[in-house]
Amino acid sequence: MLDLNFEISYCYRKYVTVAYVMINCELGAEETIMEKLREIEQVKEVFGTIGTHDMMVKLEAENFEKIREIASRSIQKIEKIRTISTLIKKDQ
Repeated sequence: MLDLNFEISYCYRKYVTVAYVMINCELGAEETIMEKLREIEQVKEVFGTIGTHDMMVKLEAENFEKIREIASRSIQKIEKIRTISTLIKKDQ
């Protein structure tokens, strides 16, 4: 018997580009920024980090160009974000 949920999920994931954006922001702005990030449709996870960066965001989009657009036009322009660094997940 064919499992349609599996087939749809597999087809969807096959064409999705995944990226992680590391963010540095102004002290005390973390919660406000996280709220704004969650409003972006392609943001799948947002969490604070300890170390070199203040937070990390997982993005899923149709392709590399869409990831680049979200990072530069949506995320980078959020008030009180200082720097971002984006890593694109390699396809297996």
